[in-house]
Amino acid sequence: MAGFAIKDTADRWKQLLIKMYSMKNTFMILVLSLLFVSCKQQIKPADIAKLNGYWEIEKVVFDKGEKKAYGMNENFDYFQIKGTKGIRTKVMVQLYGTFLTTDTFENVSVRFTDKGTFLDYKTDYAKWSEELISISDEAFVVKNDQNKEYHYKKSGPVNLLNDGKKTK
Repeated sequence: MAGFAIKDTADRWKQLLIKMYSMKNTFMILVLSLLFVSCKQQIKPADIAKLNGYWEIEKVVFDKGEKKAYGMNENFDYFQIKGTKGIRTKVMVQLYGTFLTTDTFENVSVRFTDKGTFLDYKTDYAKWSEELISISDEAFVVKNDQNKEYHYKKSGPVNLLNDGKKTK
């Protein structure tokens, strides 16, 4: 009979250890999930001023993880936003580092929701939104409705001739 008691106790310990291991894995998954969710940057209204200036696309990350890196860009995006309203226009870099602008632009409105921060664009022909994922002084990331992430880097004057002249 003593053999049965020992075996029964060992089985109980084994089951208890299996339950504890399973609970530990569940707890770890929960903690990691909360960590990933809390890592998303909280964008504040004061951060929006960082968008002002010249930006070039560094890369695009597609919804399935593929990436397209951009080398030298001819076209840049110029943002001018005050408060939550402004414009975005495409500009083209010139040989001596200045930018050529056009009269075309998109009106931009910044919208804060409990789901994130959005840039709402409007022209005479279309309306669309992009979620502002992250922003710093040197970079920002937006995601469109097709789950493409556009990674931008801050830009300034570029001297394409590399002739030593100071750019504006």
